Amino acid sequence: MMKETSLSAVLEGKRKMVIREFELPIIKDDDALLRMELVGVCGSDVSIYNEKFGPRPYPLILGHEIVGYIIKAGEKFLKKNNINIGDRVIVELSFGCGDCINCINGRYIACEKKYYYGSRISCAEPPFLWGGYGQYLYLPYRAMVHKISKEMPRETAVLVCAVIANAIRWLRQVGNVSIGDFVVIEGAGQQGLAAAAIAKEAGASLVIVTDLIKTKERFELAKRMGADVCINVEKQDVVEEIKKVTNGHMADIVMDVTGNPVAAKRSYKLVRHGGTVILPGLYGSEEEIPIALDEVIRKEVKILGVFSHDNKAVVPAIRLAEKGNYPWEKIITDVYKLNDAEKALQFAGGELEAKKPIKVAIDPWLSY
Repeated sequence: MMKETSLSAVLEGKRKMVIREFELPIIKDDDALLRMELVGVCGSDVSIYNEKFGPRPYPLILGHEIVGYIIKAGEKFLKKNNINIGDRVIVELSFGCGDCINCINGRYIACEKKYYYGSRISCAEPPFLWGGYGQYLYLPYRAMVHKISKEMPRETAVLVCAVIANAIRWLRQVGNVSIGDFVVIEGAGQQGLAAAAIAKEAGASLVIVTDLIKTKERFELAKRMGADVCINVEKQDVVEEIKKVTNGHMADIVMDVTGNPVAAKRSYKLVRHGGTVILPGLYGSEEEIPIALDEVIRKEVKILGVFSHDNKAVVPAIRLAEKGNYPWEKIITDVYKLNDAEKALQFAGGELEAKKPIKVAIDPWLSY
């Protein structure tokens, strides 16, 4: 009897990716198997590919922005997640070991063993399939799985459990953006566009998006996503422009999602006295970023570091996406085949073409 297999893109070392074939795991009462539909290429994937954060436990299957269909599952797994065979689901990045102090306290996104999809678990041993860059994904009992409608566009669905949920947690649940706030989002990429929508949904009266862009299409989409004002940092003095549009008040909340140290350092100049700076962007483990501490102290600025999403953020993200009030699907600009996964990473990292994508995804079932 022929064994069932999955093709996956495997990162074997810095900038070295190959396609490998894996046997599908035997599914028991408390786990499941997902048939992948689409996986997003996150900026952190690009950084891992380039070893920006140091080496990972190679060989490794990248991919944590996951949407697919449950094709095999044990009864215990189905009951726990209130789902059935054939349901379409999204899967959170983190599931946690369940034993460390952070997991015990419900902070599984800070699991000490770093049980994350597409990031920290090697594919060297069964059940192998710990990343979304493949045709199938293994789901242990602790996997955080959420059912979604089959009508939701796949380009929207792949954003829900990462990009949209991230913005909800970072801006609303941790940053506490609220009615009437002036909000500045530094960066008009995938995460900045989602953040503009979340700020507007939370009641912000003025949403300002800044970026260094060459074409007006990115800012046009930002306005469709909720931005009131867009500022090109190459052509305009950001501090003076924000002073002007806020009538000298400056921003109540500034969030930098550029991953650029220049923007991080600028954020303190954009925020009002007593305001909040949110820093979710990863800048690289080697990067030391000086902070104007005197300015932070004099202005009594709150600095909040935030990382990833959790169940509390994913649930409202699903509800918001299903309302269809924003053109989420427009954030996905390019879809690659699985055997072009390495090109997808290079394109997402700005290596291949002058035109920079907003968001790249991989369809593991596209014809070779």
